[in-house]
Amino acid sequence: MSINEEPTKLKPTDYASDQEVRWCPGCGDYAILNAVKKTLADKQAKKENTVFVSGIGCSSRLPYYMATYGFHTIHGRAPAFAAGIKITNPELDVWVITGDGDALSIGGNHFIHLLRKNLNCQVLLFNNEIYGLTKGQASPASRTGTISPSTPGGSLEAPISACELALSSGGTFIARGVDTAIKQLVPTLSKAQEHLGTSLVEIYQNCIVYNDDVFKSFTDKSVALEKQIHLEHGEPMLFGENNKKGLSINKDYSGLEVIDLELNEKDISRVLIHDYTNKTIANLLTQMDQNSMPVALGIIYCVEKPTLDQYYTEKLNKHKNEISNIMEKGQTWTI
Repeated sequence: MSINEEPTKLKPTDYASDQEVRWCPGCGDYAILNAVKKTLADKQAKKENTVFVSGIGCSSRLPYYMATYGFHTIHGRAPAFAAGIKITNPELDVWVITGDGDALSIGGNHFIHLLRKNLNCQVLLFNNEIYGLTKGQASPASRTGTISPSTPGGSLEAPISACELALSSGGTFIARGVDTAIKQLVPTLSKAQEHLGTSLVEIYQNCIVYNDDVFKSFTDKSVALEKQIHLEHGEPMLFGENNKKGLSINKDYSGLEVIDLELNEKDISRVLIHDYTNKTIANLLTQMDQNSMPVALGIIYCVEKPTLDQYYTEKLNKHKNEISNIMEKGQTWTI
């Protein structure tokens, strides 16, 4: 390439490895993989500066399919590996790939503390509300009453809400997407990558074998307009056909309610303007009942605060000589 020649622009396919993609035909993971590659291409991300870290599960095969650095680690421990990678090499762009079983069960403690410490990385949590890799057992995200090999009489437990848990753990960027709405998911992933701190994107993903159509109540084309609300910072919370419905605080201030603007156009003044720095509203958005309310998609919450890797980088730079002296001192005790 000559000095004046423009560098070749990378395409989504340039981020694909030479490995055969081995998910079940029709799995939502394919769409998410394509969204990730599209996001990196839009950013013209350097492959040598990008690393994907995963735990165990169907979603955790993703690092094999990326022409970047990648680590396929152990069950639930991807956040620990990610922290070591980012602190040691702060210039790397670190992505954690996990699932609802991997992150919310055996990895729950690591997940909570990654958010609390605010490591600068992106966490993509593929949520299919089931253990897909190990033949369809109920996961921590499975709905009450879910019948599975591990819950033949129906699950008794209430499901964990990943976004609600992330909020209570001190998360600084919390968003949702769905595998059937890639046009909305790519901008969300882009914003997650730009955020300084731990960015959680929960992605509802259909498991065609063990939990097929579990999200059909809000993803089916016939109901998507009425059952999804796509959040935009600074914009009114409108949804439905021709945006004739909106969200407002209910009369007893205990939650959100749907306003039908076709019945009374003057109610537009009651519709909330989305402010993703408002933690109270964000919490209400994560708690909406899917039976009677729309599912909130997009960026739910976003604030800035110092990151864990910034803290360690500053400490290491400040005390570099002291640390070197300790390391070179030799034995510090005798036996």
